[in-house]
Amino acid sequence: MKKTILILGALLLLCAQSAAAETVLISVNQFVEHPALDAVLKGFQDYLAENGVTADYKVHNAQANMGTATQIGQQMIGEKADLLVAIATPSAQATVQALKKAPEDLKRPVLFTAVTDPVAAGLVEAFDKPGDYVTGVSDLLPLDKHLEMVMTFKPDIKKLGVLYNAGEANSKAIVATIKELSGPMGFTVVEATAARTADVYTAAKSLVGRCDAVFIPTDNTIVSALESVLKVGTQNRLPIFAADVDSVERGAVAAMGFDYYKHGYQTGAMAKKIIEGASPASLPVEFQQDLQLQINLEAADAMGAPAPAALIKQAAKLYE
Repeated sequence: MKKTILILGALLLLCAQSAAAETVLISVNQFVEHPALDAVLKGFQDYLAENGVTADYKVHNAQANMGTATQIGQQMIGEKADLLVAIATPSAQATVQALKKAPEDLKRPVLFTAVTDPVAAGLVEAFDKPGDYVTGVSDLLPLDKHLEMVMTFKPDIKKLGVLYNAGEANSKAIVATIKELSGPMGFTVVEATAARTADVYTAAKSLVGRCDAVFIPTDNTIVSALESVLKVGTQNRLPIFAADVDSVERGAVAAMGFDYYKHGYQTGAMAKKIIEGASPASLPVEFQQDLQLQINLEAADAMGAPAPAALIKQAAKLYE
């Protein structure tokens, strides 16, 4: 009997050790807390949990501070995780820079997500050939469809305000594309920038009287302080449109954007491949394709841009 108990104990210990060995450690560098990026992380974690991957997470948040994101990137290298995940362009840049400086024995795969243009941001060499250690999922916007929606919503726009942080590479790329599209679509672009969340309200106020509506790209600094912009829009009946649908629930007029939970879920699928042994070099950068229109009817009325019936019929979700 004693021998049997010892054998059973040894088997239980081996099972526990085996289970522990199968648990992967994932370090996360998230640039700021706001609904879209939080949804990315949740979708990522849910995919792995639902698909048999047991993971422990070390989640770090830079609170929209690039210096902090850089420190987090360096810290993550020392954590010796199995996978490094970077959510949003600034955090991805910080993490990849830390990886480049790391000794060979500390290098780990980096998976980025919610990054607009990973090539322009210096994260990968090309979409189809990302490099040895880095790949991910891009939220590159089909801006022509976004702007078509805005112009359908409010056809009399002659000047479109764009509010962004000029220090975010993804936002600069988006603004450049909006300028390219503006001529053929019949409007000019009025820019306002904010380097910190504390500057967002002042930057938004500077657009009052200078434009007919405001478009907020997937800019982490602006979206994290969205309520400041919405306050300006409501007080001055200046319609605020967004690129991410999570901002519509918070009070933006409308967005033709991605579901960022699904974006994170898709990133989780890539993570599983890497955890199972795939090299990032063998995984081309992926893009999310599914767009959905969401409209906040109350915000539209409050900001002087009632929703057209045709768009209401097309909307995947309405907030009243």
